[in-house]
Amino acid sequence: MNFLELINKCLVELNYKQVPDFSELTKNEHKKLKNILNILNTEVCSSDRWDFLQRKTSFVLPKNTGEVENTIVGRIEALYIDNVKYNYCSDFEKFFQNTQPSNTYSFYDDKILLPVFNINKKVNILYYTSNYAKDNDGNEKTQMEVFNDTSVIPDIFAEPILVYGACMRLKGNPQHIRFSYWLSMYRDALANMRSRISCSADYAPEVKMYRK
Repeated sequence: MNFLELINKCLVELNYKQVPDFSELTKNEHKKLKNILNILNTEVCSSDRWDFLQRKTSFVLPKNTGEVENTIVGRIEALYIDNVKYNYCSDFEKFFQNTQPSNTYSFYDDKILLPVFNINKKVNILYYTSNYAKDNDGNEKTQMEVFNDTSVIPDIFAEPILVYGACMRLKGNPQHIRFSYWLSMYRDALANMRSRISCSADYAPEVKMYRK
């Protein structure tokens, strides 16, 4: 479901008039909805290690070089050199002193810090992307901007999570006649995604709900 379709779904839920073209989204409510949908999409995607955010990449670390530009758009889950896993070290200063613990990496000034080798090394990285949307050609981007952009959340979950969540956020009033319904549908959809999204049977989902 693309950005325009999500917005029109919200408008139906809110008993507002749908728009046939993205250029007609000029009212304050329309602008608020666009913003809320992106905020909600980001919050949901960044709230967990979702399988649909998993990515992998690799690069060559040149010999006698201990740092490379960090081109990873997201959070590194695992980094391997010669099939050995390297762990994150928060004390980046040790890398400049060459006193860092064995098999570790760090970050400084948008660079990945690594041990210095006397030969080129291939670095393999598994990470969770922070690009939470994609365009019509499948290119990833940070947020939805034009009518045919979509969320990276699988369609079966994206519609109820984003539509009901956005309606709830837009009204923001628990006394609203449909607020409890939207909240219930949003929570059910999010819980359903948590229970079904993992490919591994070993993963035990946990859903936390808080009472105000």
